[in-house]
Amino acid sequence: MSKYYSAIATVGAVALLLGAALQITQLAWAPYLYLIGAIMFAYVQVMNGYEGKNIIIRRLRRQQIIGATLLVVAGVMMILWKRNEWVVCLTIAAVLEMYTAFRIPQEEEKEKNK
Repeated sequence: MSKYYSAIATVGAVALLLGAALQITQLAWAPYLYLIGAIMFAYVQVMNGYEGKNIIIRRLRRQQIIGATLLVVAGVMMILWKRNEWVVCLTIAAVLEMYTAFRIPQEEEKEKNK
């Protein structure tokens, strides 16, 4: 099942990036492409759960899910509001996603070495 999740996340990330880039050019369908990619990406992150007891990884996973949710919220903001408020939401989501993308593997490695 994880290879499907990897493919879904990759396709979602590409669609998300293309949608955000095309939104700058004000294409009518760009927010929908972004939103589809954000939903795919968020779905994979929510479904990849953590069953361990490490409180740091659990906190980081919650932050990761908040970031994924904010990616979807940014897509909804693109569709509903025709201004650039979505950029703030996307920036916060990107910071959370970037932070957790580096920290979770570090903590998992520490947990393995114990």
